[in-house]
Amino acid sequence: MSNPQNTAGNERFNAEAANWDNNPSVQEATRLAYETLQPLIENLSRDKQAATGIGLDVLEVGCGTGLLTVRVAPLVREIVAVDTADGMIEMLKAKTAQPGSPQNIRPVCKLLEDPEDPVLPPSDEKHPSAGRKKFDLALSHLVLHHIPDLRPFLQMLLGCLKPGGRIALTDFEDFGPEAIKFHPKSKLEGVERHGIKRQWIEDLLKEVGFEQVKVSVGWRLDKDIEEWDDDDDSGRKTMQFPFLVCEGVRP
Repeated sequence: MSNPQNTAGNERFNAEAANWDNNPSVQEATRLAYETLQPLIENLSRDKQAATGIGLDVLEVGCGTGLLTVRVAPLVREIVAVDTADGMIEMLKAKTAQPGSPQNIRPVCKLLEDPEDPVLPPSDEKHPSAGRKKFDLALSHLVLHHIPDLRPFLQMLLGCLKPGGRIALTDFEDFGPEAIKFHPKSKLEGVERHGIKRQWIEDLLKEVGFEQVKVSVGWRLDKDIEEWDDDDDSGRKTMQFPFLVCEGVRP
């Protein structure tokens, strides 16, 4: 997801949308994210199905071209997939138009700041003005490091959830000065922070009102850092980046 306060960021994501899925690192990070989140989503889905007879309602913020979205869709009842870059959303819409693709994806192009934003589905389709739908689960992948102020973003996610609803947010960890090498030098504009500090995000999630907060390393990604060759005397071409999974529950 692009940095909403930074038009250069949005322009970059729009320009890259057509070839986004061809990036092996993007594909690998998404595959690992899905494999890590899959058991959580399946368990939540099973529990809700047993209790109510219906599947999970999911919100994904910063969905990009929908690489994670299309994997998650078969596990849930509906996934509302939001991104600020219209180029990315157009790519997702093209995917959902393909024969055999999941039909329970609702792509939305918007900078989502308000849980009652009319772009979100209504809680009751027969009474569209009666308030917005609330979700069982909110996801984001590689989004947190682009958002200037995470407090209002996390408060917005909290407001989008049903009581008992959960978040599962993934991003690379800020493990020190070397974390800057996650992005090539040419793509540092629009990057608000070089990864997420584990204790900091845990404290912030609790401050905004999440309970049962858990932040842990979900997987590690080997990533090409060749653009940083001049600054790296070790001769390394790749580096390993730990990814955090940030979980919490709305009371």
